[in-house]
Amino acid sequence: MPFALYMLALAVFVMGTSEFMLAGLLPAIATDLDVTVGTAGLLTSAFAVGMVVGAPLMAAFARRWPPRTALLVCLLLFAACHVIAAVTSQFPILLVARVLSALANAGFLAVALSAATTLVPDDRKGRALAILLSGTTIATVVGVPAGALLGAAAGWRTTFWAISLLCVPAALGILRGVTETRSRADDGTGSPRLRAELAQLRSRRLLRAMTLGALVNGATFAAFTFLAPVVTETAGLADVWVSVVLVMFGVGSFFGVTVAGRLSDTRPVLVLAIGGPLLLAGWIGLALSASNPVLLVALALVQGMLSFGVGSTLIAQVLYAASAAPTMAGSYATAALNIGAAAGPVLGALGLAAGVGRLAPVWVAAGLTALALVVMLLWKPSGGLGETRGARLHSGSSGEPDRAVG
Repeated sequence: MPFALYMLALAVFVMGTSEFMLAGLLPAIATDLDVTVGTAGLLTSAFAVGMVVGAPLMAAFARRWPPRTALLVCLLLFAACHVIAAVTSQFPILLVARVLSALANAGFLAVALSAATTLVPDDRKGRALAILLSGTTIATVVGVPAGALLGAAAGWRTTFWAISLLCVPAALGILRGVTETRSRADDGTGSPRLRAELAQLRSRRLLRAMTLGALVNGATFAAFTFLAPVVTETAGLADVWVSVVLVMFGVGSFFGVTVAGRLSDTRPVLVLAIGGPLLLAGWIGLALSASNPVLLVALALVQGMLSFGVGSTLIAQVLYAASAAPTMAGSYATAALNIGAAAGPVLGALGLAAGVGRLAPVWVAAGLTALALVVMLLWKPSGGLGETRGARLHSGSSGEPDRAVG
């Protein structure tokens, strides 16, 4: 795989660490900036909203830029926002910096998802996306615990400085590894106008893929966000086991995107047909057996693998379905991911507020996964059901092979 692909994954790792590490830093931020923990929590919500809005907005704004330029601008803006966050003593400034960093993150990921598929042959797109998204999974295994430890040892501001510094090698790698080309909207191949690319959102096949991606990612974040009380209260384990369970989930997610990446180009139907029902069974099993510490740890590993394996395959399907929108396809995939990431924790919190119990978020995850399976079975878009080498390849309107799960 190209060197540039791994540099893109490094940047995604840095951004993923920044996105997830905040949960452990909120109390310290609230104390330092003299706000309540609830107010500090707005930083998380603002980031999620910025990611959803920023993906199509930044992709549309930068669609006439060469990919390397767009990637570097987004990454440097992201780093600058973390420098501002590290030095400010005003919560409103920190909040604005967080929103801007989310916009930069969304823009980077939208461009990177599209750029990654251009670095490899058509039949290896899923594997390229797996490498790119492994940056997020490694962030949950390494980056988030490291950020929490660094914040506890040296203060929350140090973690923001560390994130900004890690952007430097990623930027240098992209500068060296991503060849400067003409803009994606002016590449000499008659790329469609922005209005035509936005019109692809009326495609039933694209909407279906985005809906499925959002549902599965929503299920993942509904359960993942509220695993800590399940570990300490339902299973009765010590606080240190929270990190163990989260790391196991992260390890599973890394294996999930790695395995799915090798299959999502050639056997997407197989991945979804087997992985989808197993994912649902796993959430139900976790909800029923969370009081057993051994099963809890084992299922955290399995669910991490299934969630990211199925999820990354669906995101690859979004890109295939949006092949007629070459400069906006990555933003559609990013939006689907982050709609789920924003909605899942909210639905999990509503389940907790309803008094269903500490396992309510896990049941929410099961419900969202079940809904995804129903959509997969009943919502038949235009275009068929196919797999390369196992069934038919469907040609997108852009003329490239399209591996569609329809």
